[in-house]
Amino acid sequence: MKQLDREAILKWQAYKANLMRATAVPKESYDEQQKRIKRLKGNFEEYCQYYFPNYCSAPFAKFHKDFAKKVIENKTIYIVRAWAREHAKSAIAGLFLPFYLKFAENEKLNMLLVSKSWDNAADLIMPIMANLECNQRIINDFGVQVGFGSWERGKFTTSDGSTFIAKGAGQSPRGSKNEEVRPNYVLVDDIDDDDEIKNQNRINEKYKWVEGALFPTMSLNKTKRFIVVGNIISRESVVVKASRVADDFQQINILDKNNEPSWKENYTIEQVNYMLSKMSYAAGQREYFNNPITEGTVFKEMSYKKLPTLDKYTFLVAYTDPSFKDTKKNDYKATILMGKYKNEYHIIKAFVQQTNVGVMVSWWKFLHEYVSGKCPVYFYIESNATQDIIEQQCRNLIFENNYPFSLFPDLRAKGDKFSRIESALEPINRNGQLWLNIDEKDNEHMKRLDEQFVALAPGSTTHDDGPDAVEGGKFIIDQKTASLQPILLGNRKLSIKSKHKF
Repeated sequence: MKQLDREAILKWQAYKANLMRATAVPKESYDEQQKRIKRLKGNFEEYCQYYFPNYCSAPFAKFHKDFAKKVIENKTIYIVRAWAREHAKSAIAGLFLPFYLKFAENEKLNMLLVSKSWDNAADLIMPIMANLECNQRIINDFGVQVGFGSWERGKFTTSDGSTFIAKGAGQSPRGSKNEEVRPNYVLVDDIDDDDEIKNQNRINEKYKWVEGALFPTMSLNKTKRFIVVGNIISRESVVVKASRVADDFQQINILDKNNEPSWKENYTIEQVNYMLSKMSYAAGQREYFNNPITEGTVFKEMSYKKLPTLDKYTFLVAYTDPSFKDTKKNDYKATILMGKYKNEYHIIKAFVQQTNVGVMVSWWKFLHEYVSGKCPVYFYIESNATQDIIEQQCRNLIFENNYPFSLFPDLRAKGDKFSRIESALEPINRNGQLWLNIDEKDNEHMKRLDEQFVALAPGSTTHDDGPDAVEGGKFIIDQKTASLQPILLGNRKLSIKSKHKF
């Protein structure tokens, strides 16, 4: 036996021993046992907490319970769930629900668990096998589960004839019938592969197999639950394609629309922020927000250098995109301190954060003190109908705190955000005219600005408030610069003032 095989066996034995210890049977009479079983069968969450105490480390979120309810109550359903990492996709769909259907609903299962490879599928189905073998509470309430037929990794049959089979994507699902019962619970879990998503043809072929070979293994007129779970790691992944034909689809990100943990029963905002702080913006969006980003689509990379001292600029602009919460995403508030030096645009300071208006106004106070006495600075804020309330809040805070600066609104009709940012900033970045302050390169706000630039792509749902503020700052700089430029008329110089008021 190879050393690797010996280690795998020892690990498997340790796993089963821990499972037996975790599921010790409580002392109770027969009548007490029957009453408890009846109660548990009527409550999915309590059922899971009793039989799987080592898996249920936190209360269920509403989206967990809603998902389970739909699967249990609908014997014919095609359901897709795109949930963020560590949100119990596999535990609920690949362990809790099969056991609940088998023991609480008395259904005879013929389950296929499909993943990107057979090894991956076999690993995902192993918790079912282990619990059927060693879960003392299951055995105590429902009897010995190990059958007399096949009982091996990736394929096993219980004493009541329920069958569980692992399949890798592309493997033939034919012959998966249990006697004359076709698969009635098909779970597609973690089918998208990091390498395959780089080649759309491979994704398309895999999905053709899902819809043309896997799905038709189920019966036309009998129970068929087809479940796809995963997080979205590509805009045209198998999970995305399946969501378009599903009877029911739901996407759960790590943070909800109020910027709070979606599974608040398990995670705190501090824990979430810690994880995100250690990852690039693109990685965090893909793994926790179902928002895959192709980096460098428009801005390949941003350029840094040492910038002149503040007294070398004619004037500076502090431009703010205040963001506005909507139901789609939680935007970042962004304030960018910019100046023009010769024919270059310099980003001197950046503040890019999901925060409140009070913090945003404190950035302005900091910038006013930072620039004071060295160079004139103009404070501008994007202003439109949806942001009137925020703008008024800002003005009130400036007045209440007696801050010595004024706030000017940018009232222009901006049009499509992506097109505006790309057309205004991509050429100057490509031509070496847009520079970020190298002294700020390690600042978390400047890092966020850089990441948002590199993540910018047409049709993307990525946050773009930092680049939007830079475009606004450039627009104001250009307008003010034009208003200060003299023009030649014969041998005379005339200074023409802009019609725009600042």
